[in-house]
Amino acid sequence: MDETLIHRIKELAHAQREEVIEWRRWMHRHPELSQEEFGTMAFVAERLREMGLEPKEGIGRTGVMAMLKGEMPEVKGERYCVALRADYDALPITECTGLDFASENPGVMHACGHDMHTCSLLGAAKILTQMRDQLEGDIMLIFEPSEEKYPGGARMMMDDGLFNEVVPNEIYSFHCLPEMDFGRVGMKKGKYMASTDELYWTVKGRGGHGATPHLNVDPILVASHIVIALQQVVSRNAAPMSPTVLTIGKIEDVGGRTNITPEVVKMEGIIRSFDPEWRLRTHELIRKISNGVAEAMGAECDLFVDEGYPAVINDDECTQQVFDNACQFIGAENVEWLDLRMTSEDFSFYQQRIPGCYFRIGIHEPGTPFSNLHRPNLVVDERSLELAGGLIAYNAIRALRLKIKR
Repeated sequence: MDETLIHRIKELAHAQREEVIEWRRWMHRHPELSQEEFGTMAFVAERLREMGLEPKEGIGRTGVMAMLKGEMPEVKGERYCVALRADYDALPITECTGLDFASENPGVMHACGHDMHTCSLLGAAKILTQMRDQLEGDIMLIFEPSEEKYPGGARMMMDDGLFNEVVPNEIYSFHCLPEMDFGRVGMKKGKYMASTDELYWTVKGRGGHGATPHLNVDPILVASHIVIALQQVVSRNAAPMSPTVLTIGKIEDVGGRTNITPEVVKMEGIIRSFDPEWRLRTHELIRKISNGVAEAMGAECDLFVDEGYPAVINDDECTQQVFDNACQFIGAENVEWLDLRMTSEDFSFYQQRIPGCYFRIGIHEPGTPFSNLHRPNLVVDERSLELAGGLIAYNAIRALRLKIKR
């Protein structure tokens, strides 16, 4: 453990604490939805220019990337590069925190902590620019839009040439975790977060008067049977050791009322899992069951599967590296191994190409009410910005020094 390095990073993180908090509060006041983050993009790019970097804007429509070149010479071979990524889109949620810096954009809120992610990475970037002489390689800073919306900012940025000039050797990112207290960090090796696919059904029946059901084909009844039948996908087809979630989140009829049987019912849902082969198999099962139930009841069913994000699978060596670095930086008593989560993340697209680790940082202020992500009353303990920025910077410097060999 390099205590001198840790002390220096913590000193820099503390010195810029108020500035980073102000950045975060500006972002929180000015949230922007996925693929609309033009103001956020400009804000981030300007902060990077103030650090002496030359950001590239508009990658994947509204993303930003900047390269930070280290000053230490390479011992041999090509330049080693570690990528650090944060996301910055907001959600269509009306804020009710009562904060002085609450959202000024009606119906839009940073309810997933992306403002905290972005400003923590900006804080880490500022630390690293002041410690170029400690960098045994280069840092790629990725500020990603549209994580909350398909096809995902990671895919959009890579399709737009993010890695055309430099392909990083390792990549790291984190997400705030409101159920974890401030001062704590967690991670998991291997499979960590589920793949996700969105499901859209259109059930077509034959509408008519509600008092003459024998002349109609009721799509509401058909859709209800489909929902019940689909429960067997998880309960009778998924292996017990293969976590799977199938949720129907929305059902609506088109044109029905108290005495009118509608022609059509639409449904929406998600399927989440970890195994790629099983993931594809669920699509087949859902389609077969939906079509079979509809046909048996005299209706038709169209199913559209919008394939989303792959599972987040953390590289063992990268994850162990983050764990060890976190133990050194904040103390082993504050670092923990986590369980699987059925939430999803488009960071997985990067991991399909580059080994990396996606970890968690606690943001809950002990003794205060808990609010989950995607809730209108989510509050971040702002002390976590200083901790996150310092830890990100320390892990990046250590990653360049260790240079995981494959």
